Amino acid sequence: MKFYSSRLRWFLDRWPGKKYFGIYRFLPIFFVLGAALEFSMINWHVGEVNFYRTFKRRQAQQLAQERIQEEKIRG
Repeated sequence: MKFYSSRLRWFLDRWPGKKYFGIYRFLPIFFVLGAALEFSMINWHVGEVNFYRTFKRRQAQQLAQERIQEEKIRG
């Protein structure tokens, strides 16, 4: 079952670059959306926490756990 929207098809057909780039003409949109998402994850704070701090904290905890495990194995 395929779903077709005439408005969506019209909008996508009007997007420039169809002749030369084909489906790849939409890549810049996704690059910009990805950059905006990354920027918001780093700079958008919920309370005093953001994604970047949480990620770095978890990464440090995992590294510490790995080193503890290595110390147990060695000695």
